[in-house]
Amino acid sequence: MSIEVLVPNLPESISDATLINWHKHKGDFVNKNENLVDLETDKVVLEVTAPESGVLTQIFKDNGAIVTSGEILALLDLENTQDIQISSSEKKSSDALMQINEDIPLSPSVRRLIHENALDPSIIKGSGKSGRLTKTDVIEHLSKQQLSNGNIQITTQVKTTEPTISTETTPLATNIRPEQRVAMTRLRVKVAERLLQAQQNAAMLTTFNEVNMQNVIDLRNQYKSRFEQKHQVKLGFMSFFVKASIEALKRFPAINASIDGTDIIYHGYYDMGIAVSTPRGLIVPVLHDADQLDFAGIEKSISNFGEKTKTGTLTYEDLKGGTFTITNGGVFGSMLSTPILNPPQCAILGMHAIKDRPVVENGQIVIRPIMYLALSYDHRLVDGREAVQFLVTIKECLESPAHLLLNI
Repeated sequence: MSIEVLVPNLPESISDATLINWHKHKGDFVNKNENLVDLETDKVVLEVTAPESGVLTQIFKDNGAIVTSGEILALLDLENTQDIQISSSEKKSSDALMQINEDIPLSPSVRRLIHENALDPSIIKGSGKSGRLTKTDVIEHLSKQQLSNGNIQITTQVKTTEPTISTETTPLATNIRPEQRVAMTRLRVKVAERLLQAQQNAAMLTTFNEVNMQNVIDLRNQYKSRFEQKHQVKLGFMSFFVKASIEALKRFPAINASIDGTDIIYHGYYDMGIAVSTPRGLIVPVLHDADQLDFAGIEKSISNFGEKTKTGTLTYEDLKGGTFTITNGGVFGSMLSTPILNPPQCAILGMHAIKDRPVVENGQIVIRPIMYLALSYDHRLVDGREAVQFLVTIKECLESPAHLLLNI
């Protein structure tokens, strides 16, 4: 008896997916719930697992194919599988280099790198939670391999070259000008579309302000050890900015709204998007109902997103929705920027690097840790006065953290 392996039901906003990597070949035995193939959407990578144990008798879609919900990907034969299972196991054990150890949990992106580069995951040290292998670990391993191979080639070239007498220095580099053409990932294509959509369909402006981070830093330094000991998560700056943004959104509800045609949708909830840079491109996990989370809940959610980003296990639900977005370019050293809107949201807050700067307090020049803030907004919905007052509210909340703690 044969059963069909189907494309799972894709989320409502996703029309199709790209088949990026088969992990099994025709004739292979597969166990129930073993990952067969990875599908990439414009948001996440989905794993399609075997519905039952059996032999993969037919594959209908090749790598790179565009598929939709319910399409047939392959056929599994459930009869006479015992002998084939033994044969398949022996075959896999004879090819140790290409084997992907099923005892090692791998995300789709990591598994894809391992497969494409014929690596043994057991020899790569993982830096993720509980020693889990991350995409960064594999990329660093490949870089070290390439560097090692490059050194060997250079050494061989120097040893085999006949010595010459010359007063001029001959450069080691040649006139090779390498190029590589690769297709955009689905995520990169979607990011490009949304950025163009934001610039073409919104009257986007940016307003700036600066915030003295001294009180937040002092409060964090005073309680971070006790906070981490009690909640098992570090106290960062992002939770302060999330709390301050929610307070400002409550005072200026138009900034938590969105435009739908000629209608304005005012959202009575606060789903905060936290922009994260990944090797595949920019993604924005969402803290749903962030106003109902305390500082520990926010930090735990952000930490969880970070772990999922490293392992490639973010789900569509993690990325769904969002009424306001915060992006932190400061982690890369950015001093000032104009963040682009995340449609259909009408505003986005940009954080930047904290730097000691001379400021005037009570007629005296003092050194304070200052961060520049940027708020980009859709002027069709948000007036300049509201945008400026919104940013001032965030500034006040951060410079007097008691506002956030006491809800005043």
